[in-house]
Amino acid sequence: MFETMSLSAFPAESSVVAVVRPSPNHGERRGGKRPDMILLHYTGMPNAEEALDRLCSPASEVSAHYFVFEDGRVIQMVQESRRAWHAGVSFWAGETDINSCSIGIEIANPGHDFGYPDFPRRQIAAVTALCRGIQTRSTIPPTRVLAHSDVAPSRKQDPGEKFPWRTLHDSGVGHWVNPAPIDKGRVVLALGDRSDAVATLQESLIRYGYGLAANGTYDSATYDVVTAFQRHFRPERIDGIADTSTRATLRELLVQRGRVKTIAARARDFARLGS
Repeated sequence: MFETMSLSAFPAESSVVAVVRPSPNHGERRGGKRPDMILLHYTGMPNAEEALDRLCSPASEVSAHYFVFEDGRVIQMVQESRRAWHAGVSFWAGETDINSCSIGIEIANPGHDFGYPDFPRRQIAAVTALCRGIQTRSTIPPTRVLAHSDVAPSRKQDPGEKFPWRTLHDSGVGHWVNPAPIDKGRVVLALGDRSDAVATLQESLIRYGYGLAANGTYDSATYDVVTAFQRHFRPERIDGIADTSTRATLRELLVQRGRVKTIAARARDFARLGS
């Protein structure tokens, strides 16, 4: 039996929220967890209003904290302190209860099954402002602003390769590096390959956070994870093949993440010395 609360309205937690429309589909964050991740989705339905209705219907048993229309209007459905039901079966960096550690944002877009249009600028501006505000209320590392496809690569592909992650990064949201150029003539790793190079690729993806076994076999799970990685970080070509560009982009992301962690650790050390 899912836990629900009263549908009485609550105060909006973001200045960009136009309306609070409470969803009954939420519960307590388990284990005393606090949100340290933002998870971005697209609605994947032809009509935005119908998608919002579904997220607020008790029969659907799904929800998110926020909903962003194409014109930039933002609806809050669940308080940030609560556990919305948006991630499903998922994994990131050892965490299997993504709902308990994340804030979910649904972005109105029909998705791959219904033409997959570009995301309007006003919508992306609203998503960016919303994320920046969440980051001020919670400690969200750049590497934990993620796609639904990142945490559920075998099930999901949203918000997809058209989502402008670089635009968000340029405004201070999320992690990004310029993708390495695609070189058709270089060695690739693909479905069915077995080698130490495949194991090294898998280990690097695991280090970044993806759920995978480092078994040295380029199996269907590896294919799905590489595809998800490309949707987020190398969107020029989405084929599930670990070409030189994909692997180089992954290496640079790991290097940049290490630098960010080092800077953060030094800042904490200085803060302790000054206290």
